[in-house]
Amino acid sequence: MQDVADFAAMLTGARPQAMAALLRYFRDLDRAEDAFQEASLRAMRNWPEKGPPRDPVAWLVFVGRNAVVDGLRRQARQVALPAEETLSDLEDHETAVAARLDEADYRDDILRLMFICAHPELPPTQQVALALRIVSGLSVAEIAAAFLAKEKAVEQRITRAKRKVMDAAIPFEAPDAVERAQRLSAVAAMIYLIFNEGYSASGGDSHIRKGLCDEAIRLGRLVLRLYPSDPEIMGLLALMLLTHARMPARLDAHGEIVLLEEQDRSLWNRALIAEGLALVEKAARHRTAGTYQLQAAISALHASARTADETDWRGIALVYRRLEELQPSPVVRLNRAVAVFKADNAAQALELIEPLRDQLAGYFHFHGVHGALLKELGQHDAAREAFNRAIALARTPAEAQHIRQRLDELSEERARIAR
Repeated sequence: MQDVADFAAMLTGARPQAMAALLRYFRDLDRAEDAFQEASLRAMRNWPEKGPPRDPVAWLVFVGRNAVVDGLRRQARQVALPAEETLSDLEDHETAVAARLDEADYRDDILRLMFICAHPELPPTQQVALALRIVSGLSVAEIAAAFLAKEKAVEQRITRAKRKVMDAAIPFEAPDAVERAQRLSAVAAMIYLIFNEGYSASGGDSHIRKGLCDEAIRLGRLVLRLYPSDPEIMGLLALMLLTHARMPARLDAHGEIVLLEEQDRSLWNRALIAEGLALVEKAARHRTAGTYQLQAAISALHASARTADETDWRGIALVYRRLEELQPSPVVRLNRAVAVFKADNAAQALELIEPLRDQLAGYFHFHGVHGALLKELGQHDAAREAFNRAIALARTPAEAQHIRQRLDELSEERARIAR
């Protein structure tokens, strides 16, 4: 019997395809979500005992669709059943569903759903929040962490976006070529945030959610196929590939975080790195550097270093400076400060992040970096306070354990000084 966690991961991976298909059938966001949730509950009751079906996505679509339709039929005396064409044009046979829901249909459905979420009648923040909730199934807490926003504010964004979609009768059809081009940047942002949530989970026991990273890369490839000459889409895919290539070395055998400079680089995926570097070079020929291209360039500098000591931290700091000019952000400034620190200037790095105290007061990584800089500069009491704050804000056990190790190092260093 497989572990329950395996089935939960299977449901997470199946969600984008299943939700896209259910929405195509029901043309109602809430009803599609209800169908998927009901199917997921039945899966968790049945799969551990009977084993997963041959095609989990088709099973979830079939079971979820029928559960909602059965519910509507039970309410028929009070609520009129929607017209059949608004529910589905398929027969109630699992084999027929499975036959039609092949990989090509999944691809078209997911991209259609993402471009729908990027409808211009929705503000950008609502577009991305809705896609992260509907397409990838992230919780409100996870989306709030991705936005560095409060959960209540994010929940309101999603609720307003759903209402807007329904009230405005936004069509659940794939937009034409012109509309797709207009919505491309919003779709790219959705894919980027899905990858980020997979790369560093905002909650739960797992620090890495590989399924989300794989899904974001798959979507990135599909969008690049639609826009093969767009340098920013090349940069986005390159960034994800180069970053994901390090995944096998990011956690040790105990699930604890391994810092970049301490990673076993023989574990890095060289095929992904080669593909990512080729995309960075191809995008650079367009000479129109954008934010994804610059981030990919930073990842390329990391990937090209044979050892940690060979990392061009000064070059990375310069690219971050250019990125901050294009996209002013406290997180970009924080990352730039890390590069400056690694280039042997902790005092300048601390000076860079001091103005960010209020903006990033609730951000785990700020306090971790702040503590490391203070420790480097010999301000041990302040460093301990920063590390304790980081532990309080840790989103996963791996993050908390990583900072506890820094605290242990600080105690050992103080003990040596005392002797």
